[in-house]
This record gives sequence, C-alpha cells and structure tokens, in this order.
Amino acid sequence: MLSTSKRPLVLAILLGLSGIPLAAQAETLFNFVRPLDAVQVTTQDAVLPSVTAESTPEGEILRRLTFNVADKPSLRLTPQSGSWDWSAAEAMSLRIQSAQDWAITVEVAIESADGKVLTSQVALPAGPAQTLLVPLAATSPNAHGMRAAPPVPLTRDGKRWLPAIQVSGELDRSRVTSVTLSLNKPAAAQNILLGRFGTSPDDQQDALYEGLMDAYGQYARGDWPGKVKSDEQLKKGAADEARLLADWTAKLPKQDAYGGWIGGGTFEATGFFRTEKRGERWYLVTPEGHPFFSLGVNAVTPGLSQTYVEGRESMFKALPEDNAPLARHFGQGDDRADTDANQGRAFNQGRWYDFYGANLERTYGGNDPQRWLGHAVERLRAWGFNTVGNWSDGGFSGQRMPYTLPLSIRGDFATIRTGFDWWGGMPDPFDPRFAMAAERAIAIAARDHRDDPWLIGYFADNELAWGGHGDDPKARYALAYGTLRLTTDVPAKRAFLKQLRDKYRNQEGLSKAWGIELKAWELMEDPGFEPPLPNPEHPAIEEDFKRFQVFFAETYFKTIADSLKWHAPNHLLLGGRFAATVPEAVEACARYCDVISFNRYTPEPQQGLDMDLLRRLDKPLMLTEFHFGSQDRGPFWGGVMEVQREEDRGPAYARFLQKAAEEPLIVGAHWFQYLDQPATGRLLDGENGHLGLVAITDRPWQGFVESVRKANLALAKVIDAPQAGEPAPKAVESPPPAASGKEEGGKP
Repeated sequence: MLSTSKRPLVLAILLGLSGIPLAAQAETLFNFVRPLDAVQVTTQDAVLPSVTAESTPEGEILRRLTFNVADKPSLRLTPQSGSWDWSAAEAMSLRIQSAQDWAITVEVAIESADGKVLTSQVALPAGPAQTLLVPLAATSPNAHGMRAAPPVPLTRDGKRWLPAIQVSGELDRSRVTSVTLSLNKPAAAQNILLGRFGTSPDDQQDALYEGLMDAYGQYARGDWPGKVKSDEQLKKGAADEARLLADWTAKLPKQDAYGGWIGGGTFEATGFFRTEKRGERWYLVTPEGHPFFSLGVNAVTPGLSQTYVEGRESMFKALPEDNAPLARHFGQGDDRADTDANQGRAFNQGRWYDFYGANLERTYGGNDPQRWLGHAVERLRAWGFNTVGNWSDGGFSGQRMPYTLPLSIRGDFATIRTGFDWWGGMPDPFDPRFAMAAERAIAIAARDHRDDPWLIGYFADNELAWGGHGDDPKARYALAYGTLRLTTDVPAKRAFLKQLRDKYRNQEGLSKAWGIELKAWELMEDPGFEPPLPNPEHPAIEEDFKRFQVFFAETYFKTIADSLKWHAPNHLLLGGRFAATVPEAVEACARYCDVISFNRYTPEPQQGLDMDLLRRLDKPLMLTEFHFGSQDRGPFWGGVMEVQREEDRGPAYARFLQKAAEEPLIVGAHWFQYLDQPATGRLLDGENGHLGLVAITDRPWQGFVESVRKANLALAKVIDAPQAGEPAPKAVESPPPAASGKEEGGKP
C-alpha cells in the first residue's frame, strides 16, 4: 500500500497486546519486516510499502521507507489503543539503516499522554544497519562535561549501536503515546531501512563515554597519521622537528627586529607600534618604521590544556597512580559560572589532569617554562607568524616577539542581559564601579609594560553581549530593550530614562511617540517593563533605542580609552574583539580605539561584517580570532568553522588570509588557537575542538603547519607598503576550500 499524498496512511497490525508494562529487558513492540504486535503506523508525505522487505549487503532483512520532498515528511508509530508503559526502559530502540550513500539527519520525537515531548536529531550514517537508541530522558555531551560527543555509531560486543547524543525535553515514561521520525525539508527523496522497534534497558550512554582517552590524552578508539603510540615516538618527533625548525628559520625573508618587512616602503620610526594609512591601505608600523601585518596565534600557553577527571574517571584508560611521577600533573579547579557558556554543563569542578604537561615531561624530561617559551617563539617565527595573540602566557613579554594583552575588566558593577550573554551580561558603563574597575584593570595591565616596544596594544575585553546586527529588532536593539526591563537601581536604566524624560517631558509625549498608553511615568521604572519593539508606524522607538545605544557604547569605550591614554600612552587600543555586535558599538569603537577588532568564524573575513559601514569609518581592522577545525584527529568538535578533513584546513587558512590581504582596512589576523583543546573538554567551558597547530602531545600537525607557513610567507608580497605615490600590490586569487560553517561558540 503506497501513500504519495498528504493524507495519513494507517497500517493497523492487530497481533499482540499494548499498554502492558515492560520488564527490564529489551522488548520488541513492532517489527517492520514481521509485525507481531499492535502498532499503528502513520505516514505523512512518505511511502511505506505494506509488505515489501529487502536484503541489505550484510544479509539483514529490512523494510524501506521513503521520505518524499516536503516540509516535514514523517513516519509516526502509536499504540493501537491507550499508551505504552516504558517505566522500566532506558531508551527507545529502532533497527535502522541509511539506504543512501550519505548521512541523513533524522529527527525523532517521543510524546507522552500529558503532552510532554522528547526530541533528538540523529545523524544516520551511510553504511551497515545499527540499533538507534534514544534515551528516555534529556541528555547531551554537556552532561558529560564536554562540548561535543565521541563519534557514533559505537561498536560493542560485535554489534553496532547508534545512541542519540543530544536529547531535549521531558517525557512521562509510563504513558508514551507516539514515536515520530521525520526529515526537515529534504531537497530530494531520501530512503531509510527499518527493522525492529521497541525499548531497551540500556541507552549505551555509559558505554559511549567509557574508556575514551589513552595515556597521552588522545582518543583511544581512533587512529590517524601522527597518533603517538610511545614515548620514543615523542622524543624522535621532537628531534626531527628541531632540525626542521632550524632549516625553516634560516630561510625566512629579511625582517626587522620586530618582524616588519624590509625592502619595500618605510615609515617614520617612533619606537612603538602604531598605525598609518598610505594610499588606500592601512598599515601597522613597527617601532623601527617598517610595515607589519600582525600574523598572530591565540592562547599560546600550556595553561589551558587541563581537563576535569573527578567523577568521570571511567573516561580515562590510563591516569597515573597518585604516587607515580606523572601524578604531579593533577590539580584542583572550580569553573562553575552563571554564564551561557556553562549552562547545563556537568563535571566543571574538582580534580583535573594535564595531559599536555605530562607529554612535555615525557618528551623533554621536565617542564621548564623558559624552554617552553623559547620553543614556542622558535616555532611561531619558523611558521611565519610574528605576533603572540590574546590569552597567551604572560612570559612572552620577555621573549622579544610582538604581543598583545587583554583588558579583562572584572568587578561588582551592574550588568545588562541582552540574550547574547555567552560570557555574561554587558558591563554597565554608567555605573561608577565600572569606571573604577576599568581603571584598576588598566593600571595593573600597564604596570610592567608601559615602555615595552614589543607590546602592540591592548584589547578592550572580549566578545561582549552588544546584541545582534540583523533584521530582528529585539536582537538589533537588545541592549536598549534589556536595559528598560531592569529596575532603576541600575545606572544604565536611569541614564536611559533621563534621555527619554529630557526629550518627551512626560508620559503623554512618550505615549504618543511610541504608540503606547503609559498612564504614569513611574510605570517605566518598574522591573519587567515591556517596551514596544521598533516598528514602521512609530519610528521614534527606533530613534530612541539607537540614541541610547550610541550613548552606552561611547561611554564604555571612552572610559577605557581615557584610562589607557593615562596609563599606557605609547600603546594601541585594539578594539573590543567583537562577536555579536551592533553598529553603534562599532562606530564608538572607531571613535575611541586605534583599531577595530572582530572575532570572525567564517570562510572569508568579510562575510558577516558590514563592510560598507567599516569603509565609511575608515579605521584599521584586526581579525582577532578565526580557525578551521575538523573531527578526524581525536578531539570531537570541529570548531565554530568546520571543514570536512584535516587536509582541508590548510587551503581554508590560505583562502582566509588571502581574502584578508585583499581588504585595505585589515592589518592583522590571529588564529585560534595554538594547541588542540582536550578531547574531554577544557576547564573553562568544556570546549573540545581540534583547532590547533599543535596536538595535545606537543607534536605539530605537520601538513597543516606547512600550509600555514607557505600562506604566511606569501603575504609579504601582497601587503608590503609601496613608496609614497606608488600603487599598492594586489592579491592573487586562490581556490575556495571545502568548508561547512557552524554557528555558535565563543572563546575564553
């Protein structure tokens, strides 16, 4: 029986009983090949032949389901009557296989009689059949302390299991009424093969996360080129690398002491880094007066590689005994924080282990900080980099390599939630405590660096929650909207209300302009006041929101700029490392900062930026975070900007850098980050990405590093400053990489 219309098809199989509680063992409710129990099968924009089954290449008999092209083609399974009692079960189970040569994302929804729903998206891979297991309670990699889960399917006891790794919602297990499989807007018909449907007493979550890491902190179940198998391999790799670094360093082009290019145009030497525009292009200029494009790397430090082990020791196959020499790399921490970055994360405190530190000791016989710093500088220079970026070890200030520093302003000042609060709410610049905290942070940061010519400059905090630049007015004006919802003990709200009072005088004027009925001005002072969203009928709302956001952003950046001019007059203010932002913040940054900085996770740096606005502002730009990661070298997350394979990272890097060179405003690009993150999640927020130039074993990813070096050294031909009056050189096109972007994220 076929169904090609949107009318439901019902197959009632009337053998067996429903509504009987299950014992604590796997139980089949329905078999698509040999139906034995009472289940209704309903299709919507999908085709399920009534009796046809087929043999897979592995000899298994399964039944084909075709999802047609539609918004939401689906298959729904329900009891013949009543509901299922799955109280004794831990997972829904379904034998399933993709009938395509590619993975298919299947959406699963399990509903109970009280309207509660569990939902999950499952990447059904190409290949042999496996048993899909959807836990009957919410779960996620965060519940296991990490951003991304280990690869699935999981092979255990000779069987292939596909445990769902992200399940959201709630369910009354005693009254389950339906299970629905669907696809979201398939562009072409998609086919899957189905077998037994039922429940399981084991959701395989423990098995999925058990025994993940080997003694070196590498993923134990996988293999790849360069995976470390012995201490001897580590030592030989270090010796081979030392010879290569010496050769590469000897072949570097001629540079001044600070990494500026020699042989082209020159500038006035002032003894400190500065910016200058020549022709149509902006330049960073070294203290010796040579053009400098800041090629940097973030998080060049051994201090971000620990991972929590307490409470999840079963993940690690070979942690050292407490009395063993490598036990010195255990420590204690507490990263509990009320931020979106930590929401729902477990295992964020207690005992941790530093696999990277242990691997350094295995390789070099100890952990000498000065040896490590010198080796990192040698690597960066040989690879064509010239800047130590944000979040790096403080010891680089004495290593004779240009570096940057963050101004991390912390205090008890008020904050405003905007909905973009990955690292917390926006600091309230109208709060006197913010000005004091900024003064304190800047004084401390500048104390030992005031006259250091190797310091390029300071960043004004990181990825603050300014809002979203787009068509959604609630995102675009999230800062103004969020401020009006607060109480009047928040200084920013008092500042906003004063602006409105000065303009409208009373509630009648405001009501008319905003199209609302405000009976008393004091009602705006109440917590939770719901301001209207900007709309075409009442343009004054948008004007007032925008005016406040300008006031807010200018107060913020002016506070920092004024303090920095006093404490560090010789160094640049490098902007706010924008992620989510609004034009008012960018414009204020341009007014008070020497450089505007953005963290960009896109195939090309210009994507997602308002380049028309930036060109009108005509200020130098720095791309202070970008990366391209993959999932085929151990860590489970491919980063914010993911490519398919390790081999694609190099071309993606070269393409990004080439596009940066084409833009006359851009004066630097900083890669995030030096090291891969721990596969079981870093301490801060559980991120566990393969993003690094270097593995957790301290072995560089050689193919990627070679591509990076080639791209870095080629940049001088594009960026080198012309003499006055000469046209600037043009960039050469390179082929685009195979990249697939992923939204969301955030860095320390």
